[in-house]
Amino acid sequence: MAVRVVTDSASGIDPSELERLSIRTVPLHVILGDRVLTEEELRQPDFFESVASLERLPRTSQPSPEDFAAAFRSIVAKGHDVLAVLISAGLSGTMRSAEMAADVVRSESQGARIALVDSKSNSMEEGFAVLAAAEAAAAGADLVACANAAEETTRRTRFLFTPRTLEHLRRGGRISGAAGLLAVALKIAPILTAEKGLTSVAGVARSGKAAWKKISSILRSDVERFGFRRAAVQYFADKAEGMRFMAEVVQPVVGRAVPLVPIPAAVGVHVGPAVGVAYETELPMR
Repeated sequence: MAVRVVTDSASGIDPSELERLSIRTVPLHVILGDRVLTEEELRQPDFFESVASLERLPRTSQPSPEDFAAAFRSIVAKGHDVLAVLISAGLSGTMRSAEMAADVVRSESQGARIALVDSKSNSMEEGFAVLAAAEAAAAGADLVACANAAEETTRRTRFLFTPRTLEHLRRGGRISGAAGLLAVALKIAPILTAEKGLTSVAGVARSGKAAWKKISSILRSDVERFGFRRAAVQYFADKAEGMRFMAEVVQPVVGRAVPLVPIPAAVGVHVGPAVGVAYETELPMR
């Protein structure tokens, strides 16, 4: 019996890593009008440009309980334990769908062992918790140890990102229209993060470049205090901007290039063009 890890597509883990560590992904849905967009459509380089001019932005929807139940059943049927490490319950109903699915599968299969971990974030901050669990499973750890590995990782990670504008957050109802207009008038560039499972403001700057400098300062402070384990630069809509961000913000602090990972579409449609960094330290930051 082994532990198999399940996550959702908001984690943004590279497909090669999913395959290497036998991680099962259950997709969140991006809906345009009355149509659910396919994974192939979401991966297209011009995906953002194709929807940016629309009057109404795409919507997102969590996986259904049956989506998770199907994934859990297939793992349990092979005699394995299931560990689902998922997007923050404060950001999505995904965790609740997985809880309902776990209850159903436990009732169907006596002795089925299914555990759930709330990553309290999304994108690669969630992804690092998933990877920690899967790496522990690959080393032969049991279900409890794998869950502990994921939970401990959430105390060592941070995701800092800055959107190019607040327009998508305003149009999506994540901030008020008045707040968006005020930010534009004052030329404020927010630095956003996930804290206690919710999106929060880590700082503000008077320009995009100033926001980059502030992210660099926070990253450097964390690395100096808590050490450095790994990081990923994240971007939505503009890969070239992500590469510049890596060269100007991340590499000078950590001393090397790190993976460049797109922000998952189910997250990116809410923030629009953005760039940032998710990182894990050696010691707990919280």
